[in-house]
Amino acid sequence: FQLRLGQGDYKTQGKACNQLNGLRFATGHYVQALDCNMGTFIGEGFKVPYVLRMFMPLDKDDRTAPKCRYLGFREYIYTGREGTVGQCHAAAEWTFGTINQRFLSGMGTRMHYGHPDFLDGFWARNRGGMSKSSPVVNLSEDIFAGYNVRMREEASPHIDALEFEKGREATFNAASNFFSKISGGSISVIRSRDNHLLCEKLGLLHSLSFYFASVSFYVSNLLVDVSIYLYVFLFILFNLAGLGPGELSALGSTFSTEWVVAMGLVTLIPQLCEMVLEFGAVHAAKEVLGGLFSATFFFIFQNKNIASSMKEGARTGIARYFFTGRPPANQHQTWRDIYSTYWKSHYQPALILANAYVIYSLLAVQNGGGKLPMVLVVLSFTAWIITPIIFSPFPRWNLIMQDLREFNGFITGGAGSSEADIPEVVSRGKKGTVRSLYECGLADELCVWSEQHLFMLVLCFLAKASLGFYLLTVLPAGILDFMPIFLVLLSFSWVVVLGYFSAGLNNVFLVLSFLIWATAVPLAHRVIGGRFASPNASTRMPEYVISLSVFIFFLGLVKELLLITCRVIFALCPCLPEKVKAKRLHEIIRMCFVYFFVHQLHIVEAYLVLFANLAISSLMAVIDRVSNLHTLFLLNSELARTRHGERYMEKAATFFELDTYGLGSSDMWWSDSESEASAGHASTAV
Repeated sequence: FQLRLGQGDYKTQGKACNQLNGLRFATGHYVQALDCNMGTFIGEGFKVPYVLRMFMPLDKDDRTAPKCRYLGFREYIYTGREGTVGQCHAAAEWTFGTINQRFLSGMGTRMHYGHPDFLDGFWARNRGGMSKSSPVVNLSEDIFAGYNVRMREEASPHIDALEFEKGREATFNAASNFFSKISGGSISVIRSRDNHLLCEKLGLLHSLSFYFASVSFYVSNLLVDVSIYLYVFLFILFNLAGLGPGELSALGSTFSTEWVVAMGLVTLIPQLCEMVLEFGAVHAAKEVLGGLFSATFFFIFQNKNIASSMKEGARTGIARYFFTGRPPANQHQTWRDIYSTYWKSHYQPALILANAYVIYSLLAVQNGGGKLPMVLVVLSFTAWIITPIIFSPFPRWNLIMQDLREFNGFITGGAGSSEADIPEVVSRGKKGTVRSLYECGLADELCVWSEQHLFMLVLCFLAKASLGFYLLTVLPAGILDFMPIFLVLLSFSWVVVLGYFSAGLNNVFLVLSFLIWATAVPLAHRVIGGRFASPNASTRMPEYVISLSVFIFFLGLVKELLLITCRVIFALCPCLPEKVKAKRLHEIIRMCFVYFFVHQLHIVEAYLVLFANLAISSLMAVIDRVSNLHTLFLLNSELARTRHGERYMEKAATFFELDTYGLGSSDMWWSDSESEASAGHASTAV
């Protein structure tokens, strides 16, 4: 029989098929599924027969009604020793897999969320298996077995007497792929029949378990992410209405003060108390407070990753499996790979939020009524940009220069720019092997506008159009006065872009299309006259910045309207073959990609990220040059002992070799020549 059924993105899930097919050949009453990243100590293995008595105690003879169907236990994340990323993963897994599960099991509301739980094999074989493998819907395959247990009113308790080992991702990019996979799978869970049935029947206590065992946690991350933008845009509207913190305070509004205490800090309290109980106060304070800086940046970044993956899954309707690979913690991540991974999920939203914050600050200074510092907002968009570089190991000057040259070549490269390269661009975009910034952006545009559902594209456009209409109604006329300037500049730049395509994609014309926009200020006097500098240019500068942002927004709306119209026309035109329709649509998308300044804005964003990477990497390199503190923070003290210009342990002994009172088994670690040399020295001494 075949392992996987279906075609393309609609093949059955591979890991779930492995489990279901393996279950046919499993013998015995109880079954356990382990991934390759799991293991155990031999002492824990001796406990297993006694732990399995939780299913069927000695005083119970009726095997048809065990006390539980799944049995969970503690997990020890051994990759927590592999650096800061591993520690963050281990802390999150321990909090969810031990503290939370223990608490919910005590209330009788725990749900099975994944292996390595033990399960009643006979029960699982006759009730759909230990996971579900339907394509697209069951990307998070294990959780549906927990739904099955809950809907049948069975139990799945947790015990602390047993602890297995488990490995998690130890590099930053691999950890991000893991969170993307889980959060993308939650979108498919929302559409599942199981989730719908459970939401109709769950009580209050079981909802506490269902919050983390289903999609609610990820939905809350998405809502928090959206609220950040709404928070800043709301204060921009307040300032446009002349309402500063003082006026808001006089009106009795809570928006007049900064929101400093975040819920993320509050959630540290249960973890700290639990660690005090298990490991003692000194160890708990060291682990929680010592990891506060790294955990703050790591989870701010990953929460954004979760929100972006959920939005992507909601738009496309497809949950994809991300292969994390779990590479070693000391693997260097290049700037090019980092940008290709996070340009759409983190860098673009960060720059949009930073632009909104700058607009708010300019308006607040102009109004003179004070402003809120928005510490958490600034921390958020800063973390979205610099966190991958902070968590990138070995900031050495030679690596920085290598990354700088490679990333600059990636930005200015012309790979995938010709019309004949479009099929390869689409293929490389899906595989994540893009060769240039142009290819990276064009691949995304082609996938969005040629493969996503037309209904979802129209729905997103209508939402943006509603926002645009609202902006036109609330923005002062002084801001809209600047729009004719940008329209004139756009007409000139389109002539230059036409030259870019006519001259065989010559980058000189692409640079000229940038330089034209530098003439905006001199051109303003000829287009709108003295209104640009009335009463002076510095006073009108906030309005100029806002109007440019609004113009870019409406330019994107016009592009979306044009592409949606083309999709509709091709859909209603039955006379053309499908291949011809797809080819012409791809050509239109490629033209719009440059004419509507999508690629040009990507270049600006990429260079801003490059400068940020250069600044942070240089700072990390200086710190590591002086004290190796960054390597000590990110990896471990053993690697931090390696000096610059040396390979790991090239001229220094390991800690074991320095420990003369070792384990007493030197022949296991030392070579024969070293043992003979030691014996020779000893005989000479005698």
